[in-house]
Amino acid sequence: MKLHELKPSEGSRTKRKRVGRGMASGYGKTSGKGHKGQNARAGKGTRVGYEGGQTPLFQRLPKRGFTNINRKEYAIVNLETLNRFDADTVVTPELLLETGVIRNLKSGVKVLAKGKLEKGLTVKAHKFSKTAKESIEAAGGKVEVI
Repeated sequence: MKLHELKPSEGSRTKRKRVGRGMASGYGKTSGKGHKGQNARAGKGTRVGYEGGQTPLFQRLPKRGFTNINRKEYAIVNLETLNRFDADTVVTPELLLETGVIRNLKSGVKVLAKGKLEKGLTVKAHKFSKTAKESIEAAGGKVEVI
């Protein structure tokens, strides 16, 4: 393949719809809006899910549960990802952020027991699962709850 042979994949680049540019364009006169009616008029038309005045489906269905506004969401770290650090390293939430293991702290860091830890590390986090705590200590490391 040479530089002059490069082409975009089929259907990935479409021409812009230029409405109101004469009958020959295919979008002249009514500009693809048909004749009269709510959606032919200036302005927005109808909202998503509008059913012409009939009670919309999302209102007819029963509602269940609630969203806890005080919910805490933790940045999750698995044991297998901690293997990237050298033995006897103190792993803190700041170090995890710095190395790109987590993107943001959220309400804190929770360590889960997915995978196996092969090194003795001192891990400082806000929460630990029971198995993660046992695995870290079994590998010769320490667990510190912040």
